[in-house]
Amino acid sequence: MKDILGNALKDYFYGNNPDTLFTETSISEEDELPLPYLFRSFEEMPLLEQTALKNCRGKILDIGCGAGSHALWLQQEGKKVWAIDISEGAVEIAQQRGVANVRQLDIMAMEGEKYDTLLLLMNGTGIFGTLQQLPFYLNQLKKLLAEKGQILIDSSDLQYMYDTTEEGGIWVPRNHYYGELEFTMTYKGETSQKFPWLYLDAHLFKEIAEENGFTFEVLEVGVHFDYLAKLTLSTHTHP
Repeated sequence: MKDILGNALKDYFYGNNPDTLFTETSISEEDELPLPYLFRSFEEMPLLEQTALKNCRGKILDIGCGAGSHALWLQQEGKKVWAIDISEGAVEIAQQRGVANVRQLDIMAMEGEKYDTLLLLMNGTGIFGTLQQLPFYLNQLKKLLAEKGQILIDSSDLQYMYDTTEEGGIWVPRNHYYGELEFTMTYKGETSQKFPWLYLDAHLFKEIAEENGFTFEVLEVGVHFDYLAKLTLSTHTHP
């Protein structure tokens, strides 16, 4: 796959004529993703992200670290943090910005490591892709969790993106869950392949998390149908 995001991050960081990065989904028009936002400081982060970072403890894995803003803050706070991203360019920039432990890696390829906090931010449920894949990802995250570890993850309920009925319901797709989207990114005339990206409402996420051996708690609710959740292993779960 083309490293659209990585190319944009490199241009911005190195001052190489950065252009506008656009995202588009199966239910929304092309939208601009401001590059400076991907380099934001703690003060510029939304409350959900600040709360997540403040709740990180022990050995931390920042999954999908992007340009490394979250990992950098944790590092500056003296936390033990490791970071991964599938984008080669993102990993390069995170390294250049000073993230000490960062690797280009897919979370599904990790084995034999244990962390006290798994951190997935900026719609962390996105990497699950589809509802069908969610149990496989939860099982993999479970293997990476230390005994009393936690997963801190954010998402949004996309109900607001759909038309409402007179009765107050919403018109949703018949053939798939309404939070299952297809995404593309475009930068300097190059467009990525479509990739699945999952937004999960908290009720459904709780239900599926509990079915897969987790307890589920909402730690913070954002201003725009978004929320931060904490998942921990159920005490009655056996490996």
